[in-house]
Formats: sequence, structure tokens, C-alpha cells
Amino acid sequence: MPLGELFAFVSGLYFRGKLAYARTFAKAPPSTSAVFVITTSHGLVPPERVITRLDVKRMTLVPIDPADGRYRDPLSRDIRAIAESSKQDCEIVLLGSIATPKYVEPLLEVLGERLLFPSEFVGRGDMSRGGLMLRCVKSGKQLAYIPVAAAVRHGARPPSLRKG
Repeated sequence: MPLGELFAFVSGLYFRGKLAYARTFAKAPPSTSAVFVITTSHGLVPPERVITRLDVKRMTLVPIDPADGRYRDPLSRDIRAIAESSKQDCEIVLLGSIATPKYVEPLLEVLGERLLFPSEFVGRGDMSRGGLMLRCVKSGKQLAYIPVAAAVRHGARPPSLRKG
């Protein structure tokens, strides 16, 4: 099954929102992946990549912990490859959690100021971020991106999204 479909099934609204948003707004040269999923043991994987039951089993054995080389090494390898192959003005946007170091730390180490995230994520939980991204897809409007390195990543909870 494609990795993106599996993750969307497992995590519901949040991942569906991320995947729809990334597929709608990400830009990359032809024949280059523009969207990647952070995995526990396989680094960055395009959501279209078909994974097996064995792949899933292997992923469940590795914690998302920057101190664990089984997680950090493949992630660092892949983010270095992306950083080296992309132009300096290329925006690299993290749509995952910015409040904990488990994703941010390894990415910042390689990307520094090039790593961006939507400022509207500050203070929002997973489900709120997922809903926000789906609304952006529907409206065709991207969120505002700011560098992760200098940003306030924890903040007051914004108002709930209005129904509709």
C-alpha cells in the first residue's frame, strides 16, 4: 500500500490534511519528489512509495527519537541529499509538529534557516492543523511560512476553526 494512504488511514484528519496540502502547494522540478513523509526507520519517503507489511513492522520497532541512530541517521542522510540537490532559495516546509524536538532537531541541524513552517500552526493541536490545511486546499490559499530556527513554536491556542 502507498505510505501516504497508510498514514492517512492511521492518523485520520491530521495526516489527510498534511498530504492534501503538500500535494496541492509543493513545487519541485519535473521527475523530482516534492513531498516526503518522515518515517521512523526509512528516512524521508515519498507518500506514493508502496510499502510492505515487513516495512511497517520494521518501522514499529524504531522510536522517533533523535538520540536513536536508527531514526536519525536515515533522516539526516535524506535531508542532506535534499539540501544539496536543491537551490538555496528553495523553501523547505515542515508540516509536522514543530513543538517537539523529535522532528525539528535533525532537520534544523542540516537546513538551519531554510527550514520553514506555517506560522498558523503555533498553539494548534494535530486535528486543528489538519482541518486548517484542508481548508487551505479548498480555498487555494497557502499558509504563511516562517523560519523554524528563530520562531516561537509554543503559544496561546488560537480560536477554534469555524464550522464550514
